[in-house]
Amino acid sequence: MSTKEPTTCLSEVGSSNQLETNNSNYVSHVKKLLHRRMLVGISDGRFFLGTFYCIDKQGNIILQDAVEYRSTRRSAPSPMEQRVLGIILIPSSCRKTCHVDSSIEEQLSLTSLEEQNS
Repeated sequence: MSTKEPTTCLSEVGSSNQLETNNSNYVSHVKKLLHRRMLVGISDGRFFLGTFYCIDKQGNIILQDAVEYRSTRRSAPSPMEQRVLGIILIPSSCRKTCHVDSSIEEQLSLTSLEEQNS
């Protein structure tokens, strides 16, 4: 999933008809992501794995059944520490990466959407 925000792309569009078309295009793609497993990396090095629930106009993502993963600095049997969180809001300002479980065809479809908007 691209880290480019939909609001950024929408503000670049000229006419209101193009805006509505582009907006409905984003909505249809976001609907395809609903209830999929998503891995989100944030700027402090933590990762959250959960089920994609929604995204708002600002690009904040809500995951449900989320688990936080972070690296441990001390010597431990596992290099990653995990914590079950439940539902979590990840601010767009913190988000660095976003990966969604999907088929290769779906990944290619999302890539083509990204190229059309560039």
